[in-house]
Amino acid sequence: MSAGETQEPAGGWTRFLGGPLGLALPLLVALGLKLLLLARGVFPFNADEAVVGLMARHILQGERPVFFYGQAYLGSLDAWLIAGGFALAGAQVWVIRAVQTGLYLLTVTTTYLVAQRATGSRWAAWTAAMLLAVPTVLMTLYTTVSLGGYGEALLLGNLLLLTALAIRSRPDVRWLWFAWGLLSGLGLWVFGLTLVYSLATLPLMVAVLFQDANRVRRWAGILSTTVGALIGAAPWLVWALTHGVTALLSELGGSAIAGASPAGWLTAIGGHSLNLLLFGPSVLMGLRPPWSTQTLAWPFVPLTIAFWLGALASAGLRRFRLAEEGAGGWLISGVAAVLLAGFVLTPFGADPSGRYFLPIAVVMSVFGGAWVARLREGKGPVLAVAALTAVLLFNLASTIQAAETLPPGLTTAFDPVAQIDTSSLPALAEFLESHGETRGYTNYWVAYPLAFVSDEQLVFVPTLPYHPDFRYTPRDDRYPPYDQLVAKSPSVAYITTHHPSLDESLSSALQTRGVTFSERWIGPYHVFYDLSQPVKLTADDLAPKGPTP
Repeated sequence: MSAGETQEPAGGWTRFLGGPLGLALPLLVALGLKLLLLARGVFPFNADEAVVGLMARHILQGERPVFFYGQAYLGSLDAWLIAGGFALAGAQVWVIRAVQTGLYLLTVTTTYLVAQRATGSRWAAWTAAMLLAVPTVLMTLYTTVSLGGYGEALLLGNLLLLTALAIRSRPDVRWLWFAWGLLSGLGLWVFGLTLVYSLATLPLMVAVLFQDANRVRRWAGILSTTVGALIGAAPWLVWALTHGVTALLSELGGSAIAGASPAGWLTAIGGHSLNLLLFGPSVLMGLRPPWSTQTLAWPFVPLTIAFWLGALASAGLRRFRLAEEGAGGWLISGVAAVLLAGFVLTPFGADPSGRYFLPIAVVMSVFGGAWVARLREGKGPVLAVAALTAVLLFNLASTIQAAETLPPGLTTAFDPVAQIDTSSLPALAEFLESHGETRGYTNYWVAYPLAFVSDEQLVFVPTLPYHPDFRYTPRDDRYPPYDQLVAKSPSVAYITTHHPSLDESLSSALQTRGVTFSERWIGPYHVFYDLSQPVKLTADDLAPKGPTP
């Protein structure tokens, strides 16, 4: 038994929870909940997920993307995995979600292993797994719908923690050093979010190296780690050598959302800190969904807050009585500390959705598992099971409440103007195909889902703004080949959503140019079609010349 490991009776429940059947229950619960929500159709098919699906389809057609289209801080691993699913079962939305579900089941499994290694308690490990099996809305959403790498990041992070703890126990095993480097390098390419795990485990790696008085073994560890990191980060490095490292580092630092932060470094830090305090705890505990400030399952809120305050206080005051002489606790806490520092100090702190807090949600499950195990030891199993049941019921009730509010359902679009009821998307595709309107212009949230569901027969490039104030970023236009197809088309149509001012501006611009047209509403989609001549109108052409309404 490791130093500091919890002494647990070897009785029936403890033996059960520590065996394969003990882990099977959380996995079955996690799978069952996801299948139920997927069957209910409560996850809108949004643009980011459609881009991943289109990338996967293009991979099967011979393309070899290194990064998520238009975002060089997300590697294409998720698209490659989904391409494998498409090859087996066809290019369907459910295949994308099946891949994410498989990744999440692996995350639940590795969290169980991390918790068991860090706390020395099978009860803590099982509880941590159950807290992820019936998770908060935040975790449910971003581990079911693909945004390009969150599922992989959580899994790679857990593997980095397990590898670092294994190195501390067996520093002479060189392949472990290679594995840590490989996982760190791979994580850098897959999603920069994994840096929070690499940076959190790095001090332990350095400490273990310098504790070894044998210089040969020390350099062997450094060499093994370096070789592994170079291999894992090979796609990132090759792209940097051919395209320049400046753009990659800028993307890694949050340039994609830098404009959302207040001007000035100190002001930005203050704004990010305020976002952290106002939006972080509420979304992590599941008190609100990522896209709203609405309080969920309010009758359970006091019990849920009490549970997590107790878990955090217990972790801070008692440090879990952690195994590995506290190394596990320091590593897990380090992940949270590095992430919070990164959130405050980088432009990512301007994002209030909570998605960048996902690693902390895993950390909290370990904290919660350790506290329930301690409650069982000190107060008995009844109170421990009651505490766990209360928070699981809250997570389930809050998820159901958010899911049944359609639209938006469980959506990754946290801007209300982007929360489109996609149930009308098939009707839109049918209308466009029947009228021969296969090319045109729209906004980001329409273009890529429409391309995916039509097998790229309907290509509309996102050159239109969707924000009420007509803000637009060229980053919305993710795939240049689509622009070429539309530019060559003898006819075009326009599609807008939730934007009366844009509709008025578009109609006026067409009339000014002497273009006649027809209009049709299909659910939230406003289609301008049957144009007498093809005209390309950009966001600059359509933006009001005076103050916006």
